[in-house]
Amino acid sequence: MIGVDWGTSSLRVYRLAPDGTALSHRCTPRGILTVEPGGFPDALREVVGDWITAGERRVLLSGMVGSRQGWVEAPYLPCPAGVEEIAAATIQVPFDGAEVRLVPGVSCRDRHGVAEVMRGEETQMIGVAERIGAAESSICLPGSHSKWARMAGGRVLGFTTHLTGEAFAALAGHTILARMMNPSSAHDARGFGRGVARAKQSGGLLHHLFGLRAASLFAEMPEEEAASFLSGLLIGHEVAAALEEGVAPPVVLIGAEALTSRYAEALDAFGVPHRSAAPDAAARGLHLIAERLA
Repeated sequence: MIGVDWGTSSLRVYRLAPDGTALSHRCTPRGILTVEPGGFPDALREVVGDWITAGERRVLLSGMVGSRQGWVEAPYLPCPAGVEEIAAATIQVPFDGAEVRLVPGVSCRDRHGVAEVMRGEETQMIGVAERIGAAESSICLPGSHSKWARMAGGRVLGFTTHLTGEAFAALAGHTILARMMNPSSAHDARGFGRGVARAKQSGGLLHHLFGLRAASLFAEMPEEEAASFLSGLLIGHEVAAALEEGVAPPVVLIGAEALTSRYAEALDAFGVPHRSAAPDAAARGLHLIAERLA
């Protein structure tokens, strides 16, 4: 089969053996925002057409490709949801030469009744479920919209979302803070640590953000540290909020090492045990969902 993790900015595809082993994988910048309306079948064929020609007949798609801005909108599945429910809720989309199905996203409400949604992360969580066991676990999936989820018995129980990555991009590129930093500069561990430490103090995020501006004016924030400080400040506030909601350590980190390593630093600063999931979580989740399809 072919498993596809199709997000906003990137497209990852896996050719999977019957036992779930990844025979081959590819990654391109062909996220859903680069695809013209009606162009999803052609975009998919561009990337995996040779695998289909070679005999693959099942394609399973997860991620933002199933959103309102994607190929076809796949309705959200309410939590709690596990692999059986997710597989049963997949929807088929027209495609010549193969059976193509979309994995639904999942939804829940936070403790105040505010709606929460995710697409793609649920597939990654299914992919690590068997490795983390049946006891309740806390899972962190860093990104533009970071997720902190609870999982038990292989089912997603609920989650919260934090606009951390997108907030960093906006603040570092389109506010007065942009004048004092280079958002593409290399990660500075000292600056990041200072940001996390500041997040642990009282005053709130908005006050802390302006403090970064003032520190620059008084030559107390080197330009080479500023972007990392901002990253640490935002991630630190995110971690603090997640801990306030409650976590079941060790927190399982799922995602690219460049991001999960920063969250690991922040969790260390808060004294919270953590571990990283295997990098093939999405591929494993797609395989497990496909196994439940008729």
